[in-house]
Order: sequence, then C-alpha cells, then structure tokens
Amino acid sequence: MHSNFILFVLFLFIPDFVFAAEDSLSLAAGDSAWMILAGALVFFMQAGFALLESGSSRAKNSVNVIMKNFVDACFGSLAFWFVGYGIMFGINKSGWFGESHFAVSNGEPLEYSFIFFQTMFAATAVTIASGAMAERTRYSAYLIGAIIICSIIYPVYGSWVWGSYYEGSGWLSEKGFIDFAGSTVVHSVGGWIALAGIIVLGPRLGRFTQDGKSHNILGHNLNSIALGGFILWLGWYGFNAGSTLTAEDNIGLIALNTHLAASAGVAGAIVTMFVLKMKQLMTLSINGAIGGLVGITAGCASMSPLYAIITGFVAGVIVIIGTIFLEKIKLDDVVGAVPVHAFAGVWGTLAAGIFYQENMYDASIIIIQIQGIVAAFVWTFPASLLMYFIIDKLIGLRIDSIGEQRGLDFSEHYEIAYPEFQKEILHEGKS
Repeated sequence: MHSNFILFVLFLFIPDFVFAAEDSLSLAAGDSAWMILAGALVFFMQAGFALLESGSSRAKNSVNVIMKNFVDACFGSLAFWFVGYGIMFGINKSGWFGESHFAVSNGEPLEYSFIFFQTMFAATAVTIASGAMAERTRYSAYLIGAIIICSIIYPVYGSWVWGSYYEGSGWLSEKGFIDFAGSTVVHSVGGWIALAGIIVLGPRLGRFTQDGKSHNILGHNLNSIALGGFILWLGWYGFNAGSTLTAEDNIGLIALNTHLAASAGVAGAIVTMFVLKMKQLMTLSINGAIGGLVGITAGCASMSPLYAIITGFVAGVIVIIGTIFLEKIKLDDVVGAVPVHAFAGVWGTLAAGIFYQENMYDASIIIIQIQGIVAAFVWTFPASLLMYFIIDKLIGLRIDSIGEQRGLDFSEHYEIAYPEFQKEILHEGKS
C-alpha cells in the first residue's frame, strides 16, 4: 500500500523536476550560444577595423596596419585572459578592481562563453588606437602598448563599471552609472588611449607645414574604407545586442536603436558638412555612421527609437566638428579615432542619462553619467600618456624618418602590399 502511494507521488512530481532541469539547461545553452554568436560578430569587427584603417593609410603602410590589427587582437586576447579578465570581472571587494579569476582554466560552461565575449570587447578597445597612430608607429612598441592596455588600463576602468561577474561591484556601478555596452568603457577608453598615442608620436612627416598649414594625406583605398564601415556596422549588432548576455526579448529594440543611430549619424555628418560648406566626403560620412554607433552603445537598451535617432544625429555632428578641431590644434589622427570614439562616446554616455526612458532628464542621473565620463578620462588618458612616454624612451615609439618615408611595410615587415607599383621601395631597400 505504502509503496504504491510512493510510486504514485513520484509519477506526479518527478517529471516536473526533470522538465524544469531540462528547461534550465536549455536556457543556459541558449544563452551560451547567443554570447558566442554575438562575440563572433564582435570579432568580425576586427576585419572592419583592418579594412578601414589600411584603406585610410597610404599603400606603403597597408600591411603594417593590417598586421597591427591582426596581432594586437591575438596578444591582447592572451593578456586579457591571463590578467585583464581577473582585474575586470574577478571578485571585487574594494570596488576598484577584481582580485581573482586570473587565467581561468576550471570555470563553469557559461563562464567560458562570458570570457570569450568579453575578450572580444577588450580586443576592440585596444584596436581603436591602431588607426589613429598609423603610418609612423614602431610595430614592436605598439604591441607592447597593446598588451599593457588589455592587461591593466582597459580592465581597471571596466571593473568600475561592469565588475564583478562573481562577487562585489565597481564603484561606478554602485552609483548607477549607465553604460550598457560600452560607449565609455570600450570606446571612450580606446579614444583617450589613441589621443595619448598621437600626442607622444607627433604628426606624420608632411602632415603640417612649418607655417601651420595642414596638408591632407589621402588614404590609398576608399573602397576598403567603405567595406570596413559596413563590416563594423554589422558587427555592432553583436556588440550591443550581445551585451544582454542572455537571449532576451529586448534584443529587437537594441538592434533597431543601433541601426537607427548609425543611420542618423550619417545624416548628422552630411548635414554638418553641408552647413560648413564642406565637400560631401565619403570618409567623413562613414565616420559619422561609426560615431552614431559609438553614441548609442551606452543607451541602446534604455532609449526609445526616437531618442536613439537624436543621439546618433548629434554624434555625427560631433564627429565632423571634432575632426576639424583636432586638425586646428595640429594633432594627426589618421582615421579620426579620437572624435569618433572618444568624443562621440562622451556624448553617447551623457545621452544615455539624459534620455533614460524610465526617468528622462533627471539631473541626478546625468550627474552620475558625468562622473563616469570624467573618471574614464582621468584614469585612461594620463595612464596611457605615461605608458607611451616610457615606451618611447625605452625602445622608441616612432619609426625613424627614413623608415617612415619608405613605408612601414618594408621598414618593419619587409613585405609590401602592391609590389607591381612599389618596385622603387624594394630597390631602395636593397641599395
């Protein structure tokens, strides 16, 4: 009698437990697959950066630019796994940095997916400086900087906003700082690093004349720039929507906001060029799109589409004005990384507070956003300036003038991208 009753109870309830466990496993597998897919899209952005940056450079430097993009992602990923991940996402009792989970090798299945996804973000942050510093940076010196950025500079600020994945939280996160996918954590940080790099490096030979006039140095392949822009735009869907970390139902809003902001960024850039009576440059239009993407990254999950459009449009305006400003103060940013990532990232982070859908125009939220923006600059820019200054003094950050004139492809790699049109470089190198 008793045994029959027990069997009856098991028949009623055990299937529910089994199905609940299966549902839980299914959700975890779905979340893991979503992070891997989104992370792969973010990794594909490396190809976009490589095409855009190499196309913006002269032919004699295109191999060097692609090599930097290719290899900094590799060394940066190793450095982030070994040290940076623990600083950024380890147990964070102080609110300033993580103290555990370095070189993770015995994690949970979902944890590995998270590490993979965050590694792609670190690779993006370090690559931003590459384009700004193109055509005159010593290859080995650049890679040393990339390792330090992914090990320390990027993870420390990231821990303030996104740490910890395990226990504790960053001090900016505790305040309620809004940066959903990294307008500041990734893009402004990368932009401030780029600014420090171009200050230490100085401009390319011939970029500015002795009497203060600027001389435009044109990139060699505008088609490559356009293709790179399209790839970055595509990858950004993974960048922003993937930051949910789970397959949630708000992914559609995030993707739509991302797309609308990029489109509005182009509109903002084009309108600004028209108002300033500039030529309608394709390069600046593409930078407008990327500026719009950077701008919406902080608030893509917490804005309505209308305000995503406003955010993107203003970001496009900022990109054009920022590009003009850098030229006025004689800073040579080959691809416009500082206005696109630093300046537009600042605006996007501020806009995330201004247009926060649940409580718009709240002064207390805006003040917290300003604190996070300032903190990013105060930490990242001086640290990067010091890093590049020390690298410059120890091994030299900049290639010598002869190497710069010949091109870094030949000087640094003994390879050239277009041998049919660069025979004189090979001849000079052998003499």
